[in-house]
Amino acid sequence: METLEFIIYPDGRVQEKVTGIVGASCAEVTAAIEAQLGQVLSQQSTSEFFAAKVQQSGVANTQSAFSDW
Repeated sequence: METLEFIIYPDGRVQEKVTGIVGASCAEVTAAIEAQLGQVLSQQSTSEFFAAKVQQSGVANTQSAFSDW
């Protein structure tokens, strides 16, 4: 599940945490929000950022063999 979490501090700083989005596409999701919030002071990538998307194909190969024991 994709989630965006925001912590707004009394001094006006906003901490944003993105979870559930694999790869660099999280930057696309948050770009418009960050543009409205103001200047980004720092970014820290999580392990999900560096993970590769896994794609599964719908093809399964099976093989059955019966023995004459």
